[in-house]
Amino acid sequence: MKNIAGLAVFTLLCALVATPTSGIESTPDKSDPGWLYEIRVGVLAHDVDGLWSGLRKESGVDFNAEIVFRHPSFPLLLGTVRPNSGLSINNRGDTSKAYAGLLWELEMKSGMFLNLGAGAAVHDGELETSEEDKKGLGSRVLFRIPIEFGYALNRRHRVSIAFDHVSDASLAHPNEGLDTFGLRYGYRF
Repeated sequence: MKNIAGLAVFTLLCALVATPTSGIESTPDKSDPGWLYEIRVGVLAHDVDGLWSGLRKESGVDFNAEIVFRHPSFPLLLGTVRPNSGLSINNRGDTSKAYAGLLWELEMKSGMFLNLGAGAAVHDGELETSEEDKKGLGSRVLFRIPIEFGYALNRRHRVSIAFDHVSDASLAHPNEGLDTFGLRYGYRF
């Protein structure tokens, strides 16, 4: 966990940037509970083999925490797009990351939901390496693509299966990429 303090600062800055200022809305909405839409926490398998990135080199699990912001948001294709920011910390000292981006969420009457997203991540892993148990990620800032399927237990509590891919999209060399996969719990405000 080489630069965890830097990752935490990055996540905090992303949260502050995504939080609307008082000048954006002309009149406050009394039914709006604030800037926070949902908090998600989870445990994800780190550098999963056989998914988008291919071979597994790193190990352990990632402890993940994410904030989904209420504003700004907009409807798109039967769903809603909102900003998010999060942090995944690896328990073995392998690559950890902080990220921010946009999530599109489709909620169904059955309680099932789907999230798709795009954004950027900054990590503390290796850029280039000859070590057998480390990934060469090519760039300090990576593209991030999350996919999440879940079920709303009730209005506030949700469980999901989450997948996360980060890579430099072949804009730098090497481009080994990194995938995580696991379970998350969400609490909606």
